Amino acid sequence: MAVALVLRVLFLTADPPWNPTVGVVWHDEGAWTHNARNRALWGQWSLDAWNPLYIAPVFTGLEFLSFSVFGVGLWQARLVSVVAGLASVLLVASGARRVAGTTAGLLAGALVATNYVYVMYNRAALMESTMTTFIVMAWYCYVRAKERLLWGAAAGVCALLAFFTKAAAAFFVAALAMDALLTWWLDHRSGSGESRRTALAVLGGLGAGGVVALAVFVGPNWADYQFYNWQMSVTRKPSYDLRSIVDRVAWFPVLHDIFTRTWPILVVAAIAALTALARWSRLHAGERLLVWWIALGALELLVHDVGNERRFLFFIPAVAALAGITLGGRLAMAGPELARISRRRAALALPAIGFACYVLAGGIVRVFHLYEIRPNVRLAAALAVTATAVVYLCWPRLSTWLSTERWTPRAAVALVALLCASDVVQYAQWASGRTYKNVAASRQLGEWLPADTLVHGKLANGLALENRIRPIFVGRGFGNYEDRKARDDVRYILTYVTPCVGYEGPVINDVIAAYPERRVLATFDVAETPSGRDRAALIEKSGGRQPDGRPGDVVGRACD
Repeated sequence: MAVALVLRVLFLTADPPWNPTVGVVWHDEGAWTHNARNRALWGQWSLDAWNPLYIAPVFTGLEFLSFSVFGVGLWQARLVSVVAGLASVLLVASGARRVAGTTAGLLAGALVATNYVYVMYNRAALMESTMTTFIVMAWYCYVRAKERLLWGAAAGVCALLAFFTKAAAAFFVAALAMDALLTWWLDHRSGSGESRRTALAVLGGLGAGGVVALAVFVGPNWADYQFYNWQMSVTRKPSYDLRSIVDRVAWFPVLHDIFTRTWPILVVAAIAALTALARWSRLHAGERLLVWWIALGALELLVHDVGNERRFLFFIPAVAALAGITLGGRLAMAGPELARISRRRAALALPAIGFACYVLAGGIVRVFHLYEIRPNVRLAAALAVTATAVVYLCWPRLSTWLSTERWTPRAAVALVALLCASDVVQYAQWASGRTYKNVAASRQLGEWLPADTLVHGKLANGLALENRIRPIFVGRGFGNYEDRKARDDVRYILTYVTPCVGYEGPVINDVIAAYPERRVLATFDVAETPSGRDRAALIEKSGGRQPDGRPGDVVGRACD
């Protein structure tokens, strides 16, 4: 926990990694804390047509709490994710300990505490860390659900809190409900009755929490809730035709760095999850829920979207917990039940084994063609087919080896220590070259513009946390989109000019084009792309002059 704290609070206002990136889009921090900032500074949640409050009410409430106690600022905004990340470390460690013993808990906690990608998202004011922490809370409560029925009900409530932090947690609500129903059915077969009451407590927590949420928040705000959670997040973004889904399946392990960075523990977790199918009905409920968590989470991404690396963050605690349980608790990849599974029965798991091999292959082969899709997909697919064939050709010998080959706790600790050290090295590399361009730009903008100044553009939200400007977000088909070309009351525009004009999104170019008599008043160094040499421009719509008296215009190449 001490290491986890240091990694999350040290240099807290520094720019997120940009070379190489981990997928943190820094200007989204201001956009998603928009309503909380409104409430803290001006006493109203909603001041314009961009209201992520209806997508993330729990996250917005926690951000408002931080702003109310500590004031509005960048580190205050990031504090919510820091606290959430620290809580998830403790809960993963505690949950894994209850499932498989102290060594398993320590190893799982260490993996989550130091994971470089997870640490960096725990330092960003984005929803993913908080959503993932509520998922971890629900899992921990479910692990303890047999002790008291209250823990089971709390698991259901925490799963709903994750959903109302970000709707992407819907997969976990389904996973929790499905495992509760499975627990009830298994208990019905055995006739003991104890687990049945636990399952009913979990389902009761989900049901009661859902009724409260419907009555207090969803129902009274149905029009806005439906628009932001369905029209904006689902209908507007992905395509659901067969070709798009096939593309997402192919791109899943090769598009981002996250599987490459977590590859060693991913291998352990993947084998543990697949071999767990051999003893599915006898698994500890907490370990079984981890498998549901990974499987249904992957399915949701394949159906919805794999284009943003932040969507994969929720895998990290589950993978770490499963790896910790395997390395430190079971001290073997599989239980003895696997050796009794015939090749014919194992063939039922062919789709899962094949896709797992593809994910593991993709996480490695992509390093030879970074960010190139086609060669990585082809090579990973060829390796996956080969690996799957080898698994089934060697099945009796392989299953026996996985069931009987064991290691010592000392070996497990040494392996995890090595993996944690590699993550700390990555953190040290980032820290040694860290920059503070974004926070400095936000403060410089506050020196240029007085409080309450209206500024057009998504980038205005990103640069609003260290000043008191009033950003007017413009989304694609939402968020002040309809009147984007007619807001004469908004005198200024803020947008990227490097690496290209309107880099944050194409819609801002509509706003720029609508005001031909425009001048660049100032430019600010920011850090977003791997070059680290990005610039934002403050533009006056109605003309004006640069500080030295010369007129300026938007300069820079247009985005493709």
